[in-house]
Amino acid sequence: MVTAKLGIASSQMAGDGTPSSSLTNRVLIDYKDAIQDYRVTDMPVISMFAESFTTETGGDVDITFGLPSMKMEQIEEGATPAYQHTDLRNERISVKEWGIAVGVTRRMMEDSRFSEMEMALNEARRAVARHVTEHFVKCVFGIGDTTLGTGIDAAGNDIVAGTDESAITVFANVPHGGFFGDDSGSALEDSERLVEYGIYTKAELAALGGHYQAATDAGATTGDIGLGDLTKAIELIGAKGLNADTILISPSHYKSLLNMADFTLPFASGSGTMTTDASKGGLEYVNSVSKNAVVGQLYGLNVVVNAYVPGTRFGVFDMSIKPVAYVERRGLTVEEANPGFGITGSYMSMRYGLKVIRPEAGVIFISG
Repeated sequence: MVTAKLGIASSQMAGDGTPSSSLTNRVLIDYKDAIQDYRVTDMPVISMFAESFTTETGGDVDITFGLPSMKMEQIEEGATPAYQHTDLRNERISVKEWGIAVGVTRRMMEDSRFSEMEMALNEARRAVARHVTEHFVKCVFGIGDTTLGTGIDAAGNDIVAGTDESAITVFANVPHGGFFGDDSGSALEDSERLVEYGIYTKAELAALGGHYQAATDAGATTGDIGLGDLTKAIELIGAKGLNADTILISPSHYKSLLNMADFTLPFASGSGTMTTDASKGGLEYVNSVSKNAVVGQLYGLNVVVNAYVPGTRFGVFDMSIKPVAYVERRGLTVEEANPGFGITGSYMSMRYGLKVIRPEAGVIFISG
């Protein structure tokens, strides 16, 4: 025997136990609540990797950088110093539209014990978060994907240690850009993206190598990581005026790190975040890790794990200088749709573009 139950939507109930002549009002309420819930959702990968920009134009968007170009000079009495001017570098970012359509039939809403429209929109929300995270990671690590347009060419090939700097800077082939490539044929030394810093000339910086490096044990199994690779990354990033502070790894790398004596917890005992919190049995550490994904430290660099990072690559970054530009033409919008008779639906869409615009802010190590 089936009996009425408060809180379940039916053709006779509004969902709160009160009679209703129609299911429409209940559906509309769920729909609006789900939209409101979605719009306040965070996407932490954007704040981690990206400098955010907005634009009122679509298509390709240009961002211009001022480069170090002037020097002080000694002036003799009565003399006039030479006039100097600014040097600029331009980065073009391609903005595209991405979307998802959600549809729920009237029968589903009538027969389900749950609010089907709200469940569908919540899953769509998670799908958007997964898409944006995957897009960012593949953009940053140079992983080829024909759908997202990442990698070194339209065929979806990866950027590798031997990829020339001159190939990475061709916008038509590599719209997502990349970090500094190899110096084959003096391509890196001659690149307009590389500028002298401190006591290093462009030639000396190029001689240190590109920012896509073969791992120390390039033929290693998935998840292997060498401490010599980390010191190389610290040198490459530091020589260009930045300070490495973050290592982004896969779960396979994390497994390997847990066996290393140099691997430490991200928070020292007594720092206030605590592994020693007796009232929670030490679980405050677990709670902190679940919020920010920082699982430990190596050489003072925070170690962050992400499931979208392949086991054959890991990256070292200066996260105080965001390596990626995130250009938003239109933020995520949710619109009611009418897919057909007996179906309630909605569209979610957004227009944005990604590109690595700070090629000095990260080093990618490749093995396998």
